[in-house]
Amino acid sequence: MIPGGGQPNMQQLLQQAQKMQQDLQRAQEELANTEVDGQSGGGLVRATVTGSGELRGLKIDPKAVDPEDTETLADLIVAAVQAANENAQTLQQQKLGPLAQGLGGGSGIPGLPF
Repeated sequence: MIPGGGQPNMQQLLQQAQKMQQDLQRAQEELANTEVDGQSGGGLVRATVTGSGELRGLKIDPKAVDPEDTETLADLIVAAVQAANENAQTLQQQKLGPLAQGLGGGSGIPGLPF
């Protein structure tokens, strides 16, 4: 048996866990303040979302607007938002992936795919 009952190791683990939690919180805040774009129709529709997936902006080129064909415009908007969200997920994995691995592989954050 090790003298001291392993207390320093437990204290060290707690400090590491607190640091990881702080790093994770900092990364989440950074994601919420970072914006990424997605586009469709060769740039006719552009969507901007935060790194956490919140839709912040939508730009539609007038060439994409045809009053007789609103379905195509709707499809372009959906595709642009999906592309922006995919870019946000990539950013989440880059920022939070290494932290999640340090926590045992799962982020523990609802909505994150890893």
